[in-house]
Amino acid sequence: MSSQAEKHVVIVGAGFGGLKAAQELAGSPVRVTVVDRQNHHLFQPLLYQVATAGLAPGSIAVPIRGVLSKQDNARVVLGEVVGVDTDRREVALRDGTHLEYDWLILACGAKTSWFGNDQWAEHAWGLKNLRDALSIRERVLLAFEAAEREPDAATRRKLLTFVVIGAGPTGVEMAGAISELGRQVLVGDYRNIHPEDIRVLLVEMADRVLTPFEEELSHSAQRQLEDLGVEVRLSTRVEDVDADGVRLS
Repeated sequence: MSSQAEKHVVIVGAGFGGLKAAQELAGSPVRVTVVDRQNHHLFQPLLYQVATAGLAPGSIAVPIRGVLSKQDNARVVLGEVVGVDTDRREVALRDGTHLEYDWLILACGAKTSWFGNDQWAEHAWGLKNLRDALSIRERVLLAFEAAEREPDAATRRKLLTFVVIGAGPTGVEMAGAISELGRQVLVGDYRNIHPEDIRVLLVEMADRVLTPFEEELSHSAQRQLEDLGVEVRLSTRVEDVDADGVRLS
């Protein structure tokens, strides 16, 4: 075991939890190593803005090393953790590196859940990182380009139909931003696309949007979404997602 002055704390993940833990240990008689597979800390609440071309990626991503640069007892390791040996107190990285620790903090974040339907990932996209956001942005913008060239009105409307599944904070923001982007920002740049061609559906299994919040806030958010042209489908389950679309209950 290390002496008290040499205790080593390894923190896996540089999201809000991991960075906060590292910063709370500033000035403590320990060594802190923050491990993340990305070199930046991501402000996830604004990912939807990147996905809808409202913000550049650099606006919501800051270098982890920059955040911790003035904390003398902290260092940053770029790497992906693939295993933890609790008996030997080691963290294994994909490149073969092993980090010994006295205390381990796992702040790995979350990933998109497909609720047992992993095949949906082929036709739908989560929103957890910059790659997801940029992929969604590209597909949304390319949908408008394809619709602009499409002579058939029905096909054009299909190209401009967007379904957001889940009416939590991210889903609500995403649905509203897509509708606003299409109806208020992009539509003036195209000659063959009209506001009525754009359809945004927000699907939620519960009986209201933003269920963690007070009902009054939920109702207010729904009204604002509908004012933006979003169709809110409550108490509705997603039965399937495939190349042809989304099947609802």
